[in-house]
Amino acid sequence: MDEQIDLRELFGILIKRLWVIVLITIMSVLISGVVTFFLLVPVYETSTTLMVTRAQDITETHLQYQDILISHRLVNTYREITTSNRVLYRVIDALGIEMSADEMRAMVVVTSLRDTEIIKISVENTDPAFASNLANAIAQVFMEEVVEIMRIENVHIIDEAMLPENPVRPRPLLNIALAGVLGFMLGLGLIFLIEYLDNTVKTSESIEKRLNLPVLGVIPSFDN
Repeated sequence: MDEQIDLRELFGILIKRLWVIVLITIMSVLISGVVTFFLLVPVYETSTTLMVTRAQDITETHLQYQDILISHRLVNTYREITTSNRVLYRVIDALGIEMSADEMRAMVVVTSLRDTEIIKISVENTDPAFASNLANAIAQVFMEEVVEIMRIENVHIIDEAMLPENPVRPRPLLNIALAGVLGFMLGLGLIFLIEYLDNTVKTSESIEKRLNLPVLGVIPSFDN
């Protein structure tokens, strides 16, 4: 019986202060919409994929390279070469841009597809054209450096980076939905905090519950 009373009181508290939840939720959604559509700059992502293959002309002197090529460790080595200063500074010179290697490295993500010899070079930037040009330039310079460093030509482009049409972030619907959920939870928590800090007695049931004493009588209030 006590649990039923507690549930009814809880429901009554929510109904009484429902406007708090509604107000905070609406404000959160509006703020999220304004920030997403007017303040955040769209970021575009594009990628190019390369295939690490075996050398066509295998001689005795190149036999050790063939053995290394079939292992994934070589792919990991190529990943490091892709974002090395040697490659990135060549890309900077080729594109004629003013940027440090660290700044460019922050925009580039190089991954290898699991259990394959495929390398994926992804670039994120606010300029979609620059992102695609940068990804393709890195792939081209990387292949040239592999020939120079490894003395073997075994990297080929599968797909070139295309001009991205839609940004990867921000995601307006996701941001607004998360803001709505967070606003609802914040309003709910605020209601319970207000109720917890409110130590005033408003009903006879509260007197019986707090003082553990029976209520003998109640003086009604009348409007003038």
